[in-house]
Amino acid sequence: MANHKSSIKRIRSSDAKRVKNKYQAKTTRNAVRNLRATTVKKDAQEQLTAVSSMVDKLAKRNVIHKNKAANLKSKLTKHVQGLK
Repeated sequence: MANHKSSIKRIRSSDAKRVKNKYQAKTTRNAVRNLRATTVKKDAQEQLTAVSSMVDKLAKRNVIHKNKAANLKSKLTKHVQGLK
């Protein structure tokens, strides 16, 4: 058990941040999965902007690495451009 007030508070705050980051990452993964399952180009283009924004926010907050975000966005863009 922690001995200092500050360490107790740090444990509480890090737990809260972990839960929030986990929720946002899972939501983004679901959005990516839905985008990959889309076969209509117009719908996929609309979803791509939202998913790209979500991925950028995760990278900005260091939930995922910036290079992973760039790779994800690149692959998703290629997927959407390949649709008919």
